[in-house]
Amino acid sequence: MATNLAIDEKLLSEAVKVGGFKTKKSAVNQALKEFIEHRKRKDILKVFGSIEMEPAYDHKQSRRMR
Repeated sequence: MATNLAIDEKLLSEAVKVGGFKTKKSAVNQALKEFIEHRKRKDILKVFGSIEMEPAYDHKQSRRMR
């Protein structure tokens, strides 16, 4: 799917350089992936502390069972 976007050329060039990308397309795709991951992490933080934990639950026990 071809899409025309007005992207700041200076920012794009810097992203390509800093990221070590060979193409502008790969830099944009990686930036989008990182943006999505960042937003999903922020959403997870919103529920932090709102889930009740079982005080007797031993989270290390499952590791020992492996």
